[in-house]
Amino acid sequence: MRVLAISSNKGGVGKTTVAANLAIYLRALREDLPVLVVGLDDQNTIDRMFALSPLEPGTENLKHGWARRSLARVIQLGQYGVHFVPSPPDTALLKGRAEDPRTLRRILDRSEWEGVVILDTKSDLEALTANALFAADRVIVPVADRASLVEAGKLFRMLERAQLDPDKARILFTLVDRRSRGTLEGSDLLHLLAGEIERRGWPRYHTFLARSPRVESLISARGRPQSILHHAKGTAVHRQMRGLAEEVLVDLGLGDKGAGDGARAAAAAVVPGGSRAPSAVGARSDSVDWKAALLRGVWRRPD
Repeated sequence: MRVLAISSNKGGVGKTTVAANLAIYLRALREDLPVLVVGLDDQNTIDRMFALSPLEPGTENLKHGWARRSLARVIQLGQYGVHFVPSPPDTALLKGRAEDPRTLRRILDRSEWEGVVILDTKSDLEALTANALFAADRVIVPVADRASLVEAGKLFRMLERAQLDPDKARILFTLVDRRSRGTLEGSDLLHLLAGEIERRGWPRYHTFLARSPRVESLISARGRPQSILHHAKGTAVHRQMRGLAEEVLVDLGLGDKGAGDGARAAAAAVVPGGSRAPSAVGARSDSVDWKAALLRGVWRRPD
């Protein structure tokens, strides 16, 4: 089991968008890899994204799995072959049961999930988020602007105070608007953020996710949110999400470490630095059946 948490103390940086769509891309690239998404807030975006049909009143959710100290009986198979745990209507009761930050890791271990678990956290650094940080093998920290950069610093300090390895966290640039200008002449915001992150010595992913009104409308749409993989083909974010998924697979020890030079080179052309970014994270695995992947929209046939 590999556990991945998406965490930021700032809202509006794309945590749920990353969590849900990363799960879909991981399944598309690795059909043999079970993927489970767990939402640690009281929003129902995960449920609406993945539930095969509207959840009936009384459907058991994360609260019931937490009480049993195992999620095995509340996990559901959802859309795109992604499994999920229905979200509780509120998290107040869960917070009261999460004072020990190691509780969630024990619950996941008892659930005996053989694959990847993605934890979508709330925009805070309270008890449930602390549980996610303790449970995670890797923490993705979305940064979209200066305010979220400041909040990322709080998360790194929280890891240090908890005596967790701060290198388990990786910065991911999200909702990047290359038109936003920084304070230095000729520098856009992305370059300034990247430079500041390199100065602080924080690891980051090479891939970044650009701002896209089309993509933002997919996740905020009424009814069922739509996936980037299936409904944003031809956009930069469609390609970038694939690159992120490939980086994550390698980062978690589940991908081809020799792949990805092209994707990293493309990222380096627009984002400076990266000396502490994870080595050999990302790109194409030749073991993937390219014809099947092409049908899923995540593969371009080699020239």
